[in-house]
Amino acid sequence: MPSELLHAAERAKGFMPPEEGSALFETALRYGPLGPICEIGTYCGKSAIYLGAAARQAGSVVVTVDHHRGSEEIQPGWAHHDPALVDPRFGKMDSLPVFRATIAAAGLEEDVIAVVGRSERVAALWNTPLGMVFIDGGHSDEPVTLDYEGWAPHVMEGGALAFHDVHPDPADGGQGPYRVYRRALESGAFAEVAVHGSLRVLERVGQGI
Repeated sequence: MPSELLHAAERAKGFMPPEEGSALFETALRYGPLGPICEIGTYCGKSAIYLGAAARQAGSVVVTVDHHRGSEEIQPGWAHHDPALVDPRFGKMDSLPVFRATIAAAGLEEDVIAVVGRSERVAALWNTPLGMVFIDGGHSDEPVTLDYEGWAPHVMEGGALAFHDVHPDPADGGQGPYRVYRRALESGAFAEVAVHGSLRVLERVGQGI
């Protein structure tokens, strides 16, 4: 990964550990040549820099989908809440301005396309086969399930489905991503190919989800 983009990713606001970010970059570099890369859960653009850097090298593009109003764990009163991201005009979270500044500063505006909207609404309109889908939106059961059901069918044969924040031990984090990751494996449509911390990478090997 180019040093200037690695530096930009590491200083960007977000929750992606550097070693998992580097693994995400390598995954996108491997699967990006197959087709577009889709990220579910943009927040402030930290992981989009890793993906965008890989897309540029792979001749691909990243589409990152988020309503930018924040998942439940970053709302007021929750552990990961950042008051700086609250829009005082509406009293709601809004990470879109920070995301745009982050991607512009990294020089990735031609490589990373933002789609602002709820994941399941965008997925219902989507038709393009994807080389990789990275699910890192809401972490309770309902949003992860909706992300999986909406986007996994668009992963092409041989493409990748990656989950972030997969914690087999409940003491380490919420279980929504872990349960849906297990569902993907048990479907027979995906086989695990890599584990990097809480990042799980599956490859599409069959039909159905």
